[in-house]
Amino acid sequence: MELDEIIRQIQPLDERAMGQAQMRQNRLTKPPGSLGRLESLSIQVAGITGQIPPRVDPKVIFVMAGDHGVTEEGVSAYPSEVTAQMVLNFLHGGAAINVLARHVGAKVVVVDLGVKGPLEPRPDLVSAKIAPGTQNIARGPAMSRDQALQAVLKGYELALAEIRAGAQMLATGDMGIGNTTPAAAIAAALTGRAPSLCVGRGTGVDDSGLLRKISAVERALVVNRPNPQDGLDVLAKVGGFEIGGLVGAILAGAAHRRPVVVDGFISTAAAMIAVRLSPLVRPYLIAAHRSKEQGHSLMLEWLGLEPVFDLEMRLGEGTGAALAMSVVEASCKILAEMATFEEAGVSEKL
Repeated sequence: MELDEIIRQIQPLDERAMGQAQMRQNRLTKPPGSLGRLESLSIQVAGITGQIPPRVDPKVIFVMAGDHGVTEEGVSAYPSEVTAQMVLNFLHGGAAINVLARHVGAKVVVVDLGVKGPLEPRPDLVSAKIAPGTQNIARGPAMSRDQALQAVLKGYELALAEIRAGAQMLATGDMGIGNTTPAAAIAAALTGRAPSLCVGRGTGVDDSGLLRKISAVERALVVNRPNPQDGLDVLAKVGGFEIGGLVGAILAGAAHRRPVVVDGFISTAAAMIAVRLSPLVRPYLIAAHRSKEQGHSLMLEWLGLEPVFDLEMRLGEGTGAALAMSVVEASCKILAEMATFEEAGVSEKL
């Protein structure tokens, strides 16, 4: 499917369903508004799905992986081979995302979109490799525009397959050593804020490493001149293959009326590009958490999203999104299962 066709499928939220959800919330056995975000989340999801009450199970978390040429600039505390090693950890069920996905009852889909290291074929690994990592954004574009489009379309196709198999709620996750650098470059390109405000310590670089990261992002923006009005151009110039795949998954969720729970720094960069491609994507997004990574608050502000929680997390993988999925599901269960004043025979407010 062509990207323009995907974007044309995205429609505004269902106002009628949201109104019905609000009316029911007002009739439940509680003071109106007393459950705070649990109420507004259920109303948002009703508008996304067009269902009263909305259904959000089965749940699927996409963990998209790719390597980054910008690691040549010394921007990460870990070597690039860790990307492939962590993909194997995901497949063995031993990573944080596996634990939290089991906890919330979500399926994890692991995708190789551009891992540098060799990965043996496995039935539980989705191989969608475009290239063995991006080019160094500090010296030139990360990828061609065609490769960026390929990444987006592959992410869309994978998410669409899960939706057709029954997925009702999607979440985004990532793996890629060095990928906080392109995510920061995307944030700087789209918000117009200085790289020094967007770049954080990622996996834990020291002060000199932080300066190298800031310098790499500054050079990437000067060398590549990404067009902030063209999401695909920003992705191609300073992004990553896994970020492109997440953009496609987000577009699939919005096009097929599924809530998309966005994880942290990397996933939010993908959300920004998706919203740049189509502003109608924005209300389909639920920001899981506020990452401890510097710059994430600027990204959330640009998107106009308030995160569900702040636990000082900065791991990625979709870990924050997994936890937030549970909160979203709880909000929908409140709307569906809680008794109204009439049903419970409870006197209303005088």
